[in-house]
Order: sequence, then structure tokens, then C-alpha cells
Amino acid sequence: MLFRKIQTLFAAFVVLFTFPLLTSCGSETTTPTEFFGHEIGADYILLDYTQLVGYWQVLDEQSDRMTLVDIGETAMGQTMWMAIITSPENHRRLDRYKEISRQLALAEGLTDEEARELAMEGKAVVWIDGGTHSSEIVNHQAEFELVYQMVSRDDPEIMRYLDDVILLTLVTNPDGMNIVADWYMGDPQTRNPWRLPELFHKYIGGDTNRDHYMSNQPETEHINRVLYREWFPQIVFNQHQTGPQGAVIFVPPFRDPFNYDYDPLVIQGVELVSNAIHHRYLIEGKGGAGSRSMASYSTWWEGCLRCGTYFHNAIGILTEINGSPTPMEITFIPEHQLPRNDLLLPIAPQEWHFRQAIEYIQSANLAILDVASKNREDLQYNRYVMGRNSIEKGNRDNWTFTPDRIAAVEAAIQRDGAEMIQIPTGGSGRDRGYPRQYYDEILLDPDYKDARGYIIPADQPDFLTATKFVNVLIKSGIFIHRATESFDVAGQSYPEGSYVVKAAQAFRPHIRSMFEPQDHPDDYAYEGGPPTPPYDAAGWTLAYQMGVEFDKVFEGFDGPFELIEGFAEHGAGAVTDADGAGFLLSHQVNDAFIAVNRLIAGGDQVNWLTSPIEVGGEVYPVGTMYVPAG
Repeated sequence: MLFRKIQTLFAAFVVLFTFPLLTSCGSETTTPTEFFGHEIGADYILLDYTQLVGYWQVLDEQSDRMTLVDIGETAMGQTMWMAIITSPENHRRLDRYKEISRQLALAEGLTDEEARELAMEGKAVVWIDGGTHSSEIVNHQAEFELVYQMVSRDDPEIMRYLDDVILLTLVTNPDGMNIVADWYMGDPQTRNPWRLPELFHKYIGGDTNRDHYMSNQPETEHINRVLYREWFPQIVFNQHQTGPQGAVIFVPPFRDPFNYDYDPLVIQGVELVSNAIHHRYLIEGKGGAGSRSMASYSTWWEGCLRCGTYFHNAIGILTEINGSPTPMEITFIPEHQLPRNDLLLPIAPQEWHFRQAIEYIQSANLAILDVASKNREDLQYNRYVMGRNSIEKGNRDNWTFTPDRIAAVEAAIQRDGAEMIQIPTGGSGRDRGYPRQYYDEILLDPDYKDARGYIIPADQPDFLTATKFVNVLIKSGIFIHRATESFDVAGQSYPEGSYVVKAAQAFRPHIRSMFEPQDHPDDYAYEGGPPTPPYDAAGWTLAYQMGVEFDKVFEGFDGPFELIEGFAEHGAGAVTDADGAGFLLSHQVNDAFIAVNRLIAGGDQVNWLTSPIEVGGEVYPVGTMYVPAG
């Protein structure tokens, strides 16, 4: 008995002695209440980006778990700060973990065994952002809470995350965050944060989230650089608003269809991470999280931040939450009070406060960090497997089955009056099917093979725009080669300077998405019923949108090609006859219109030819722009 008492006292002494050491980081960390005078998510308070950066800089000074990195300027000249959060030990090896993430994502020159070893050594990389649509205010305000908890808490849960995971987190539209906060805080009692008197992006309003396949704006260019050329995170959590009526938040899984171009491991990964969020909500008693039928979101298109990740073999998670600094209502929708697979735990109608929404987002953040920690090696290795699969498909004959090809098979079966046959395997009737010849002859038709690569000839009329297209691909992590001399492929001659995009790359799904047309599957609730529309764009092939001329190559090929380092550069234009009566600019070159507008702005005269003319043996068609010398 004496021994047990002494043992208990000794244990208590050890706990008391070590507790200050375990919590030393937290005791030195400025809380949001100390810094701002209120908790994050206080009613009628909306903090701006300047305040976020000020607070993050204080935390950065106080914590060895955090480093702030400048990833570039916004459209209005603000610095985009990204916080990198992980254990102090991991910070000391950050460059090594970054390189491991890159190697596994690109999957080049690795064996499966080498990839396993790298995954064992590496850390899971998780991206969490907020504020892409700046009026969706819960998400950029939750950034304060996420960073504070990660640098201040010393409990076993957070310490495990810090050991296993490298977290990248940022606000994706700093300009808009300031605009929205300034508007709302001008009179928080009356102003609706969703009804601004101005747009919250300088050039494209609210929708940088439709720009991620083109990288047209500085914010998306910086983000895509981090995602696909620098850090290659395995999980990307892109937070949005607003949630379903009669519920709190939409969390995947998503409804069908998913895009046939990317690896199905992407979808399995989305299911894994999404289920971890739902599980945490159930454990914490947080009701009102719906999926699939609770919203229209799918995984088909490639315009948005989280969608682009699917075409780069990463797991993209979207949430859409209800919340506002002005207290609101979770409405009463009768059918949402009955539990089902897509709404496991209903929530009662109630007044809903901003802080509650912040706590829901933080639970989702921690659930993602938890699943990344527990599946650290698998997430890294799976990224390699998907890249390896893409490279293998690009190096051999491969067919991507699309809805129109399936329709061709069905039409042939109907035309021939073919019936299902019993396959002689001794089964129970489940082994009936149509003759395999339809698969071999129609789905594996050589005329419908996937391209092994794409050649962009240098002698096309608007090669400058073709060069811009190539640079957009580079911004999304695609490797491009340039011909150092003229060459022949498949009986076709191409000039020096032509661009070559080989399909045998880890991000092959993105290459196909940029060169090939999309064929969205028919989606009917029931036979004969009205179609269910796609969530967003059903087609977006950028080469078509930019008018780029290219040829597909269906067999393995090589040539005098060099990898482009950095970005492709187009040679300067030339004036062919400086002493002539004027200058002719081709209507086929997009940038000619920029030149024309600058001339007009400078007071010069510009004309369009209304009939063709011949100059120096070359015929200039109707529409050619003529600038008199002067």
C-alpha cells in the first residue's frame, strides 16, 4: 500500500514538473483575444488581411513551428504570405521534404522500391486556404484560428500533426479580404457582407476560382506555382461558402460524374479525406454536414483551385459552409431532419453565430491533418503511383473511353441485334455479357488511340499566342520541349522552334484536358427525365480557346528536342520594309490588336483592308491592318 502511494505521488510530481516544458510554446504565444481584444468569430467583427498579416508576423516571431513565405504580389500590389507550419525538426529539413514531395509527384526515374523509401522518409504536405471568394467570409477568418492553434497547442494530437505533416496555409485573395472587411465594418449592423458596392478582385471580379487552368491572374499564377512546381501537396483543402439550406456545411464525397481523364485513385482519396471530416463531426456532435445530393458539386471540370488538383494527381477537398458575422438562421427544412447517407446527423433550426462556423471549419482542418498524419506514407506513395500510371499510359498505346465511344458500342449492339451470351465459366448467370468483339473492334479502334504527344508548329500564323499557351502549361507544371532544328514525325515536317508536349508525364491528365475536347456524360435522374446540368463548365479545352494549331502524334517519337527551362520566349518581331508607304499587321495575330490600340491611343491612323493586296509577292487578305508611315 505504501509503495502504491509513493508511486502515485511520484507520477504526479513528474506530470507537474514536465507540464511547463510541454506547454512552453503555448504560454508564450499571443492569443487572438490578447491581440485583437476579442475571439476569432466574434459577432459583428470582420478582420481584414492587414490585420491577419500583422498577427501572423507576431506568431512567426514567437514560434519555431512557423515560417512566413512571400509567394508573390496580388493584382493590387499586396504581398501574398503563405505560412509553413510543421515541427521545428521538420523545419530544419524543409528543403529535403520539399524535394521528396517533388520527386514522388513527378514520378520520373523512380522504381517502386525507391518511391516506398522516399515515402517513408518524407512528410505529408497539406494545403489549406480560405478567401478565394472574399465575400465568403468564414474561410479567411478561420485562417486566424488555424494558425494560432497550430503554433500554440502542445497536446498529443497537434504534436503528432506537426511531426508527420507540413502545412501550407494562406488567404488566396488578400485584396478582396480587405475590400469586404472595409465595407462590412463601415456599419456592421446594417451591411451585408455579400452585397458589396464593388467587385473584390481588380480585374476579374470575384472569380479567380475560374482561372486555375489558365493562370491568367497573379494570384492564380502564384498558387499554381506552389501547387504544381514547388511543393506538390498531396491534399488541397479549398474552403468556400454558402452551405445547404437547413444544414451547416457541404463536405464531399461529390456526386458523379468524375472526369475520365484522371486517375481513379484521386476519387478514392477524396472519399478517404471526406469521410475523415464527417467522422470527426460525428465524434464532436457537430450536426448538419451534408454530402453528394445536398449540393450540385461534382469532380468534372478544371477551372477552380480544388478541381485542378485532380488533373495533377492530388486530392482536392471543397467545403461550403453557412456563417456570417451578423447572426443568421439555420433554416427549417423538414426532409433534412431525417438522417440518410448524405446527411448522417441533422441539425435543429437555430440562430447561428459566426464563432460556431469558425469551429466547424477548424474541425475540418484538424480532420484533414489527422488523416494526413495517419496516412502519411500512403498519401505520398499513391501520388507516385498516379504519376507512374500517367507516364506508362503516355509511353504505350492507350485508349481513354468516353461517353461517345460507349454510345458507339451500344449503337453497334443494337444495330446487330446482338444478345447477351452465357460465358462458359460455370457461373450462376452473372457471367453473361455481350460478345467481346465489340470491345476489341470499337473501343480499341486504332483510330481512337490516345496521343503520345502534341506538336505545336512554329510556322503557324499566331505563334506568339501559341507561345503564351505553352507558358500557361508550364505554369501548371507541364514539361515542354523546343525543337533545336527542323525535324520529321509521322511523315510531317516541322520547323526549328516548334514546341513538343510529350504525354508521358505525371500530369498527363492535365495535358489531355488542355488539348482534347471534353465529352460530359449524360446525367438523367431517371430514364426519360430531364437532364441534370453539370455543376460548372462542361468543356474548356484551352488550345481551342486560344486558337492554337497543333498536331497529335499517335506513336512513340523523338527528335532534336531540348527541355525549356523557365518559360518559352518568342523572338522579337521585325519590320520587313522600313522605307515603305506604311505598315501591314496581320489580322491573325492577337497581339496585333494591342499594337493597333496603342497606335490609336497615340493619335495615329489605322485602316483595315477591304480588299486583298499583293506586296512583294505576298498577298495580304481582307482585314489586314494598314498603318500609313509617318
